[in-house]
Amino acid sequence: MDFVPSLSTLFMFAGASLLLAATPGPDMTLSISRALAQGRKAALLVVVGTGLGIVVHTLLVAFGVSALITASPTAFLVLKTGGAAYLLWLAIQAIRFGSSLTVTKVTEARGGALSNVATGFSVNILNPKVVIFFMTFLPQFVSADDPAVTGKLLFLGFFFILIGMPVNALVVLAADWLAAWLQRNRRVMRAIDYSFAGVFSVFAVKIFLTQAR
Repeated sequence: MDFVPSLSTLFMFAGASLLLAATPGPDMTLSISRALAQGRKAALLVVVGTGLGIVVHTLLVAFGVSALITASPTAFLVLKTGGAAYLLWLAIQAIRFGSSLTVTKVTEARGGALSNVATGFSVNILNPKVVIFFMTFLPQFVSADDPAVTGKLLFLGFFFILIGMPVNALVVLAADWLAAWLQRNRRVMRAIDYSFAGVFSVFAVKIFLTQAR
Protein backbone atom coordinates (compact mmCIF):
# COMPACT_ATOMS: atom_id res chain seq x y z
CA MET A 1 0.00 0.00 0.00
CA ASP A 2 2.20 2.80 -1.31
CA PHE A 3 -0.43 5.42 -0.46
CA VAL A 4 0.02 4.84 3.31
CA PRO A 5 2.64 7.23 4.78
CA SER A 6 5.38 6.01 7.09
CA LEU A 7 4.55 5.31 10.73
CA SER A 8 6.51 8.35 11.94
CA THR A 9 4.65 10.59 9.49
CA LEU A 10 1.31 9.16 10.63
CA PHE A 11 2.15 9.80 14.27
CA MET A 12 3.11 13.42 13.58
CA PHE A 13 0.06 13.97 11.42
CA ALA A 14 -2.28 12.32 13.94
CA GLY A 15 -0.94 14.49 16.77
CA ALA A 16 -1.33 17.68 14.77
CA SER A 17 -4.80 16.69 13.57
CA LEU A 18 -5.98 15.83 17.08
CA LEU A 19 -4.72 19.16 18.36
CA LEU A 20 -6.48 20.96 15.53
CA ALA A 21 -9.74 19.15 16.23
CA ALA A 22 -9.54 20.14 19.90
CA THR A 23 -8.87 23.81 19.13
CA PRO A 24 -12.06 25.93 19.27
CA GLY A 25 -13.02 27.37 15.90
CA PRO A 26 -16.06 28.15 13.74
CA ASP A 27 -17.02 24.49 13.35
CA MET A 28 -16.88 23.79 17.09
CA THR A 29 -18.78 26.99 17.87
CA LEU A 30 -21.47 26.07 15.37
CA SER A 31 -21.86 22.49 16.59
CA ILE A 32 -22.08 23.51 20.26
CA SER A 33 -24.55 26.30 19.49
CA ARG A 34 -26.72 23.96 17.44
CA ALA A 35 -26.61 21.31 20.18
CA LEU A 36 -27.73 23.83 22.81
CA ALA A 37 -30.49 25.23 20.61
CA GLN A 38 -31.81 22.26 18.65
CA GLY A 39 -30.44 19.15 20.32
CA ARG A 40 -27.69 16.65 19.75
CA LYS A 41 -29.19 15.08 16.64
CA ALA A 42 -29.17 18.41 14.77
CA ALA A 43 -25.62 19.13 15.92
CA LEU A 44 -24.36 15.70 14.85
CA LEU A 45 -25.79 16.34 11.39
CA VAL A 46 -23.83 19.60 11.34
CA VAL A 47 -20.69 17.58 12.16
CA VAL A 48 -21.45 15.32 9.18
CA GLY A 49 -21.68 18.43 7.01
CA THR A 50 -18.34 19.80 8.19
CA GLY A 51 -16.77 16.42 7.45
CA LEU A 52 -18.16 16.48 3.90
CA GLY A 53 -16.63 19.92 3.45
CA ILE A 54 -13.23 18.51 4.39
CA VAL A 55 -13.73 15.71 1.85
CA VAL A 56 -14.06 18.32 -0.91
CA HIS A 57 -10.94 20.15 0.27
CA THR A 58 -9.04 16.86 0.43
CA LEU A 59 -9.92 16.04 -3.18
CA LEU A 60 -9.00 19.54 -4.38
CA VAL A 61 -5.66 19.49 -2.58
CA ALA A 62 -4.76 15.91 -3.55
CA PHE A 63 -5.32 16.35 -7.26
CA GLY A 64 -4.31 20.02 -7.37
CA VAL A 65 -0.99 19.50 -5.59
CA SER A 66 -0.26 16.40 -7.69
CA ALA A 67 -0.80 18.42 -10.86
CA LEU A 68 1.47 21.14 -9.47
CA ILE A 69 4.26 18.63 -8.81
CA THR A 70 3.95 17.24 -12.33
CA ALA A 71 4.02 20.72 -13.84
CA SER A 72 6.77 22.17 -11.66
CA PRO A 73 8.54 20.65 -8.65
CA THR A 74 9.95 24.14 -8.01
CA ALA A 75 6.42 25.52 -7.68
CA PHE A 76 5.67 22.75 -5.20
CA LEU A 77 8.74 23.76 -3.21
CA VAL A 78 7.46 27.34 -3.18
CA LEU A 79 4.06 26.08 -1.96
CA LYS A 80 5.65 24.13 0.87
CA THR A 81 7.84 27.09 1.86
CA GLY A 82 4.82 29.37 1.84
CA GLY A 83 2.92 26.74 3.78
CA ALA A 84 5.63 26.60 6.43
CA ALA A 85 5.50 30.39 6.74
CA TYR A 86 1.71 30.25 7.07
CA LEU A 87 1.89 27.61 9.81
CA LEU A 88 4.40 29.76 11.67
CA TRP A 89 2.07 32.76 11.30
CA LEU A 90 -0.81 30.67 12.73
CA ALA A 91 1.39 29.76 15.69
CA ILE A 92 2.17 33.43 16.36
CA GLN A 93 -1.51 34.37 16.06
CA ALA A 94 -2.47 31.63 18.53
CA ILE A 95 -0.07 33.08 21.11
CA ARG A 96 -1.04 36.70 20.48
CA PHE A 97 -4.81 36.39 20.31
CA GLY A 98 -5.70 32.91 21.53
CA SER A 99 -8.68 30.72 20.80
CA SER A 100 -12.19 32.04 21.05
CA LEU A 101 -15.35 30.16 21.83
CA THR A 102 -18.45 32.30 21.62
CA VAL A 103 -21.56 30.23 22.01
CA THR A 104 -24.97 31.72 21.28
CA LYS A 105 -28.22 29.86 20.91
CA VAL A 106 -29.61 29.86 17.41
CA THR A 107 -33.03 31.52 17.31
CA GLU A 108 -33.92 30.48 13.76
CA ALA A 109 -36.57 27.87 13.07
CA ARG A 110 -35.47 24.25 13.34
CA GLY A 111 -34.18 22.93 10.05
CA GLY A 112 -34.43 19.43 8.67
CA ALA A 113 -31.61 16.93 8.41
CA LEU A 114 -30.49 18.20 5.02
CA SER A 115 -30.50 21.80 6.25
CA ASN A 116 -28.21 20.97 9.18
CA VAL A 117 -25.82 19.00 6.98
CA ALA A 118 -25.74 21.88 4.48
CA THR A 119 -25.01 24.38 7.26
CA GLY A 120 -22.01 22.38 8.45
CA PHE A 121 -20.85 21.86 4.90
CA SER A 122 -20.98 25.59 4.10
CA VAL A 123 -18.97 26.48 7.21
CA ASN A 124 -15.98 24.52 5.90
CA ILE A 125 -16.38 24.70 2.14
CA LEU A 126 -16.88 28.49 2.01
CA ASN A 127 -14.28 29.40 4.61
CA PRO A 128 -11.15 30.72 2.81
CA LYS A 129 -9.03 30.00 5.88
CA VAL A 130 -9.88 26.30 5.60
CA VAL A 131 -8.89 26.33 1.92
CA ILE A 132 -5.56 28.01 2.68
CA PHE A 133 -4.92 25.76 5.64
CA PHE A 134 -5.44 22.53 3.71
CA MET A 135 -3.35 23.80 0.81
CA THR A 136 -0.48 24.47 3.21
CA PHE A 137 -0.92 21.76 5.88
CA LEU A 138 -1.24 18.51 3.91
CA PRO A 139 1.72 19.11 1.54
CA GLN A 140 4.06 19.29 4.55
CA PHE A 141 3.69 15.51 4.90
CA VAL A 142 4.55 14.45 1.34
CA SER A 143 7.59 14.67 -0.89
CA ALA A 144 7.64 15.99 -4.45
CA ASP A 145 9.56 12.93 -5.68
CA ASP A 146 7.09 10.45 -4.15
CA PRO A 147 5.27 8.59 -6.97
CA ALA A 148 2.34 7.92 -4.63
CA VAL A 149 1.85 11.56 -3.67
CA THR A 150 -1.80 11.72 -4.78
CA GLY A 151 -2.72 8.61 -2.83
CA LYS A 152 -0.90 9.84 0.27
CA LEU A 153 -2.63 13.23 0.18
CA LEU A 154 -5.99 11.50 -0.14
CA PHE A 155 -5.12 9.12 2.70
CA LEU A 156 -4.02 11.98 4.97
CA GLY A 157 -7.11 14.04 4.19
CA PHE A 158 -9.47 11.20 5.05
CA PHE A 159 -7.34 10.31 8.07
CA PHE A 160 -7.80 13.91 9.23
CA ILE A 161 -11.59 13.44 8.99
CA LEU A 162 -11.37 10.11 10.81
CA ILE A 163 -9.62 11.83 13.72
CA GLY A 164 -11.62 15.05 13.74
CA MET A 165 -15.20 13.81 13.45
CA PRO A 166 -15.20 11.68 16.66
CA VAL A 167 -13.75 14.67 18.55
CA ASN A 168 -16.49 16.91 17.17
CA ALA A 169 -19.11 14.30 18.03
CA LEU A 170 -17.86 14.11 21.63
CA VAL A 171 -18.03 17.92 21.80
CA VAL A 172 -21.67 17.75 20.72
CA LEU A 173 -22.52 15.06 23.27
CA ALA A 174 -20.97 17.14 26.06
CA ALA A 175 -22.05 20.54 24.69
CA ASP A 176 -23.78 21.90 27.80
CA TRP A 177 -20.93 21.04 30.14
CA LEU A 178 -18.11 21.79 27.71
CA ALA A 179 -19.31 25.25 26.69
CA ALA A 180 -19.59 26.41 30.30
CA TRP A 181 -16.37 24.72 31.38
CA LEU A 182 -14.21 26.14 28.58
CA GLN A 183 -15.55 29.64 29.11
CA ARG A 184 -14.78 29.38 32.83
CA ASN A 185 -11.33 27.81 32.38
CA ARG A 186 -9.45 30.18 30.12
CA ARG A 187 -6.15 28.68 31.25
CA VAL A 188 -7.05 25.42 29.53
CA MET A 189 -7.76 27.26 26.30
CA ARG A 190 -4.44 29.09 26.60
CA ALA A 191 -2.70 25.73 27.12
CA ILE A 192 -4.31 24.55 23.88
CA ASP A 193 -3.11 27.72 22.17
CA TYR A 194 0.49 27.19 23.29
CA SER A 195 0.38 23.51 22.28
CA PHE A 196 -1.01 24.49 18.87
CA ALA A 197 1.69 27.13 18.45
CA GLY A 198 4.45 24.75 19.51
CA VAL A 199 3.45 21.94 17.15
CA PHE A 200 3.09 24.16 14.11
CA SER A 201 6.28 26.06 14.85
CA VAL A 202 8.12 22.72 14.84
CA PHE A 203 6.55 21.82 11.48
CA ALA A 204 7.51 25.21 10.04
CA VAL A 205 11.12 25.06 11.25
CA LYS A 206 11.45 21.46 10.08
CA ILE A 207 10.43 22.28 6.52
CA PHE A 208 12.62 25.39 6.39
CA LEU A 209 15.67 23.42 7.56
CA THR A 210 14.95 20.56 5.16
CA GLN A 211 14.82 22.94 2.21
CA ALA A 212 18.01 24.74 3.30
CA ARG A 213 20.18 21.60 2.94
